[in-house]
Amino acid sequence: MKIITISDLHGLSSWLRITIDQYDKVIFLGDYTDSYELSDEAILENLRQIVALKKQHPEKIILLIGNHDAQYIHFPHYRCSGFRPSMQPALSDLFHAHQSLFQIAHQEASYLFTHAGVSNRWITQLPKANLRSKLNLDPLDHNQLAALLNRMHQDRMLRTVLFDVSYFRGGSDEAGGPVWADKRETATDYLTGLHQVVGHTPVPEFVTIGDENSSITYTDVLQTQETFYTLEVEGA
Repeated sequence: MKIITISDLHGLSSWLRITIDQYDKVIFLGDYTDSYELSDEAILENLRQIVALKKQHPEKIILLIGNHDAQYIHFPHYRCSGFRPSMQPALSDLFHAHQSLFQIAHQEASYLFTHAGVSNRWITQLPKANLRSKLNLDPLDHNQLAALLNRMHQDRMLRTVLFDVSYFRGGSDEAGGPVWADKRETATDYLTGLHQVVGHTPVPEFVTIGDENSSITYTDVLQTQETFYTLEVEGA
């Protein structure tokens, strides 16, 4: 399976240069909003086009949620820098109208895609008993991890932990969740047996830490170069 990931656009339309037909999956890693340079209308129109692409190719296109998107999806909760009060009503309406198109995580075989990554430290903070009984999913089963995260997001009482913010990003939680974790957290504490692909933390070029059994790859390079991370996943 040939996959291309698109990370942290913040309103940029550079994804339009991708030839969609060349890939089996196109995974947007979140942060469609909150540019420091583009206009409100440019950001909104770009997101509308991304939503339209998802509706046109519902199985091929995956839309993940970033921390900058969460503050509009769940307004007034989960605020972060770059918030635009002028855009909030329109963005919240757009996200709410297409809520079923967005998710926290996606998994293909041993590859896990989230906006910011999952650390062992964060996993240990999860209310495991509640998850097993309420969702019938085991947080320690990495084969179910994307399903678990997405189901948690659908539950109002369980979703808060997904947006945990550690001191690395100015928060007070024990560890950053999959929408907020910093590279300084995940680079030394990534999950065993999975290959994670994330954005969120800007890097000058694609960086992979790990080996053939476990790894994490950071792909948020659009501040320095216009390129997108591609990979082949066997057995997916």
